[in-house]
Amino acid sequence: IGMSVENGWLGKVASLFVGRQQGNGRAQVLLLIYVFCLCVFLNVDISLLRFISAELTRGYFLEHNEAKYTERRERVYTCLRIPKELEKLMFFGIFSCLDAFLYVFTLLPLRVFLAMFRFITLPCYGLRDRRLLQPAQVCDVLKGVILVICYFMMHYVDYSMMYHLIRGQSVIKLYIIYNMLEVADRLLSSFGQDILDALYWTATEPKERKRAHIGVIPHFFMAVLYVFAHAIFIMVQATTLNVAFNSHNKSLLTIMMSNNFVEIKGSVFKKFEKNNLFQMSNSDIKERFTNYVLLLIVCLRNMEQFSWNPDHLWVLFPDVCMVVASEIVVDIVKHAFITKFNDITADVYSEYRASLAFDLVSSRQKNAYTDYSDSVSRRMGFIPLPLAVLLIRVVTSSIKVQGVLAYVCVVLFYCGLMSLKVLNSIVLLGKSCQYVKEAKMEEKLFNPVLTATPGKPAGKQQSMFKSTQGISTDENGSTSVTSQPVHQKENTPSLLVTSNSDQFLTTPDGEEKDISQDSSELKHRSSKKDLLEIDRFTICGNRID
Repeated sequence: IGMSVENGWLGKVASLFVGRQQGNGRAQVLLLIYVFCLCVFLNVDISLLRFISAELTRGYFLEHNEAKYTERRERVYTCLRIPKELEKLMFFGIFSCLDAFLYVFTLLPLRVFLAMFRFITLPCYGLRDRRLLQPAQVCDVLKGVILVICYFMMHYVDYSMMYHLIRGQSVIKLYIIYNMLEVADRLLSSFGQDILDALYWTATEPKERKRAHIGVIPHFFMAVLYVFAHAIFIMVQATTLNVAFNSHNKSLLTIMMSNNFVEIKGSVFKKFEKNNLFQMSNSDIKERFTNYVLLLIVCLRNMEQFSWNPDHLWVLFPDVCMVVASEIVVDIVKHAFITKFNDITADVYSEYRASLAFDLVSSRQKNAYTDYSDSVSRRMGFIPLPLAVLLIRVVTSSIKVQGVLAYVCVVLFYCGLMSLKVLNSIVLLGKSCQYVKEAKMEEKLFNPVLTATPGKPAGKQQSMFKSTQGISTDENGSTSVTSQPVHQKENTPSLLVTSNSDQFLTTPDGEEKDISQDSSELKHRSSKKDLLEIDRFTICGNRID
């Protein structure tokens, strides 16, 4: 049979496949033919046409796993909704930072002036209270003094020398320097707000002896040193960005932009919870607003070098747009894949926006315990004082004010900033009230969380707080968001409204357990904390983003 097949047409076809008719190839072909004939005699079904027919006609039904494919479709819809929801959060957060930033230039000087006027004219009206100044006025005066001192200290820093020193470095060194400055900015922001809070509380806490006021002095010098050091770091960062803009081949600017895409690699493939994502969102808001101010400083320095030629502004415009666009694209991609990999819905960004709005509304209450600018600093890690010192230093060195007309322009510019601040505050307050109502968070405005004093249950203390705070509501039961806080008398118990970090570190009352049990319960509660208890530098899980 093998010989007959070999001499027939099958043998010729086999020889074509093998490519040769002699030697080992011929023996292999004959062996294959023998196996084929054996299979035919044993009635083995190896029909190639039947296999192809089965592959072409076989079917399947997606509805047999409906839940799986519905989940996949919802993930796609979530990714498509992320850009809109994220940018709405960014838009609200950036204008919140702008409100806190404009406060330093507009309302803070007026509040310092009113505080000093009260201090000077106090003997004329008699000392009705033991306090010479209200706590808020003391904090305003401290902010103003720190701002003025750091501004004069910045005059001893030569911006031109720093620019040429940085420009003489290689591209790789500048890239490393820029990354180190970003890390230093985060570390200084985390520690700086604690320094300022310690100063404010040391200066305003009730003291029985006058010698206790001496403790304000070291805190004050520490705050001045922090603001000056942070302003220097931001100045070096702005100078590095200016060198990148003025480089001929734009290689440094490209490398610095690629650093944003490296951020995607370090974020999207890690597990995130809702609280971690909230921290990252606050960090992105602060980073984007800081980049806008740095770009403004770069444009001011470049326009000064070119004698304020408007044509040079259009030369810088493409690079500015490229930096801003890369930042937006990186944020969208990063948040889209983080929500996809961690099964987080896009509605979580409306919760984040409501939490930021709650800070704004609560800072307008009668029982407010902090200013809104300080609340933004704690929540987002954005501290406006160092950035304001640097911007004032750059503007005063770039623009020369000479003559009466120039001073008139300065006054008009200040009035414009004041109008922008008032308009921004009104719009933000209206939107914040709307977001708080939509999130059904009105009850938290009237029931703040308190720290219970030792020996008293939390329920009794909360009822005591309601009895002492009855003056904070109007006749119709509504709480005003524009009135001043009412100072409590000293004979009432000390009722402290906890900050976000204090609430996280406070153990529950009435529990007398071991340290290990407390730590385990604290770790268990950390995954279920409310968003109002999460600030920029609260540890959620095992990372701070």
